[in-house]
Amino acid sequence: MALYMLITVIVFALIFEYINGFHDAANAVATIISTKVLTPKAAIIFAAFFNFIGAFSGTHVAKTIGSGIVDANAVTQVVILSALCGAIVWNLFTWFYGLPSSSSHALIGGLLGPSIADKGITAVNLNGLYSKVIMPMITSPLLGFVMGFLIMLSLLWIFFNFRPDTVNKYFRKLQLISAAFMAFGHGSNDAQKTMGIITLSLLSFHYLESFEVPVIVISACALTMGLGTMFGGWRIIRTMGSKVMKMKPIHGFAAQTAASSIIIAASHFGIPVSTTHVITTSIMGVGSTHRISAVKWGLVGNIIWAWILTIPICATISTLFFYLINPFLGHL
Repeated sequence: MALYMLITVIVFALIFEYINGFHDAANAVATIISTKVLTPKAAIIFAAFFNFIGAFSGTHVAKTIGSGIVDANAVTQVVILSALCGAIVWNLFTWFYGLPSSSSHALIGGLLGPSIADKGITAVNLNGLYSKVIMPMITSPLLGFVMGFLIMLSLLWIFFNFRPDTVNKYFRKLQLISAAFMAFGHGSNDAQKTMGIITLSLLSFHYLESFEVPVIVISACALTMGLGTMFGGWRIIRTMGSKVMKMKPIHGFAAQTAASSIIIAASHFGIPVSTTHVITTSIMGVGSTHRISAVKWGLVGNIIWAWILTIPICATISTLFFYLINPFLGHL
């Protein structure tokens, strides 16, 4: 029975990874679709490929998720399954309403709730939670806004005397490069979160002696996220690509360059940032260089509320799943 429980957890982890792929597809492709650099189908395939490559870039974020936020030795299979169920429910809810919320924070909140319900607050690594989750949750969107604003301002200054048609021609090509980096960054950060969960499950099952992500886990997560991205999350793509602001290729290039720089740097240091938060605020920063009214702040307010509520709501949902599942499977 314990083996069946492990298999169930892995299956649910891959379901979450697949949903993460189409839920966060907008992060990489919304701007190149809205600026008509690529067709929607070509953009999705393009992003899926670089998501897949990015997933093989390291395991620092996976180690943070699996051992830096909660005590790996105190986590049970039921806790992990409950965390995944909570995160999946929230991702599907926000996808349905087209809200670009954070899959990362959904998973982190999902992990915190049942861990505390099972072992108490001592199961949480408070220092790791503060330094790797809370602080980056605040600083990375702010950094995205500032970098998006500064990069766009610099480009406007450099190309001030150029004809708009010439600028668009150059940046339609350059945006492919920035989109590739954005998709790579998404794969390098988000794919690793599920790697961390599966490795944590294998450690709990005593299949592994230490927290080291197996190559087969990396491959499975990379492939699953790539497939999820190819499915596409069109509701969120529409929100990110046109509803926040109307973009041209130069805007898309600036936003993606800012966001991908932050995300790839965070992956290197093992920080599980929200790619959704970073790209959205980068778009907002870019739009603010044109005029403040270029950004639809009412919609942005709804997005921010989704960000604030994601961790506590997912912690609550996953805790409810824990109390439902634990009486039946807690002995496994």
